[in-house]
Amino acid sequence: MAINFQEHVLPNGLRITAEIDPEAHSAAMGFFVRTGARDEEHVDMGVSHFLEHMMFKGTDTRSGEQVDRDFDDLGGRHNAYTSNETTAFHVHCLPEHLAEASNILSDILRPALREPDFDDEKKVILEEIAMYDDQPFWRLYEKASEVYYGEHPLAHRVLGTKESITELQCERMHNYFNQRYSPDNTIVAMAGKLDFKAMVDRLEKNCGNWPRTDTTRQYQPMSHSENSFVEQCERINRDYMLMLSPAPAVQDERRHAASLMAWILGNADGSRLYWSLIETGRAEAAQAQYEGRDRTGQYLTWCVCDPKAADEIEAAIRDEIDNLVDSVNEDDLERVRAKAATAITLHGELPAGRMQRLGRLFMTQNEWIPLEQELENICSVTVQDIKDVAEEYPMTPVVTGHLRGTG
Repeated sequence: MAINFQEHVLPNGLRITAEIDPEAHSAAMGFFVRTGARDEEHVDMGVSHFLEHMMFKGTDTRSGEQVDRDFDDLGGRHNAYTSNETTAFHVHCLPEHLAEASNILSDILRPALREPDFDDEKKVILEEIAMYDDQPFWRLYEKASEVYYGEHPLAHRVLGTKESITELQCERMHNYFNQRYSPDNTIVAMAGKLDFKAMVDRLEKNCGNWPRTDTTRQYQPMSHSENSFVEQCERINRDYMLMLSPAPAVQDERRHAASLMAWILGNADGSRLYWSLIETGRAEAAQAQYEGRDRTGQYLTWCVCDPKAADEIEAAIRDEIDNLVDSVNEDDLERVRAKAATAITLHGELPAGRMQRLGRLFMTQNEWIPLEQELENICSVTVQDIKDVAEEYPMTPVVTGHLRGTG
């Protein structure tokens, strides 16, 4: 039986979507809030991620320990994440437990935000920042993003900084929550075996009294200046290299061509960078990828190599980028089309994967795009489509950053 898509919007603006599969053996649900690091004031950098943690610290009816126990009793898998643009809370369980999972998710989306919990969790966040600072690629990515985006809030660090988290006050978190965590800024996505009407009725009972705020995302002007930097790090002995350049937005139909072009350049195996740098032993890792964002996008090209060879490797990558479009042929395209289609299909085989795709889709789109349609769009990309997108969005680096070991 084919997947059945259904949608309903509550009077307060909460948008409920579902891909229903009566033959599935499980069900999944997620609350996707259109808020992330790009929606924060600079002084409050990291508040979205901090709030994600606070959701599990308890509500007016559940303690933090009770939240964990209630999820455990379902026997499913639950988690949450924060990005520059989205904060999500989700669960994957047996169909008979989805209603109760909905109750728990709805409850934690209205957290108590107690001051003692806030103070305790602040220490956890600061430890997490310190932990990620020890990861070379993450450290390089954050620095490169700051250089690339400049004053634009997409430069904000998802975790925040030691300074911003230390100075953050619980009252400011309350204010941010009240404005951004509104029903009209939230998507509920479900997939698998479920009774849509029954779930809508339950969500209306649990969430129908949430006040709408008519909050919107601000789209500030963006510009990029060519730049490069090198940072030294005595704790590593490799050179971590990252290149950033503009790419189509996630709403742009050319996103599929941009994604396949990045795969041809730097997929994990069989790509230009793989044969030039990995297979020859010149670098330990070298990949490229397209990342679509709300009304913007970026290409990332990265590499790990011996610091002594870094300049030579950077020149080789730039040569591959410069020669990419003229060298792309139908064999290249057929290979990456098949890989992309396989990856998307495998991800969509389970309700959890479909739920995640549905939630991310409605963060930026107004209409449902069936998985089959997305696969068709990918498989219909032509060599000329690659050339066309490369004309406006070449992968030529705008910002190049190195985190170079001295050890």
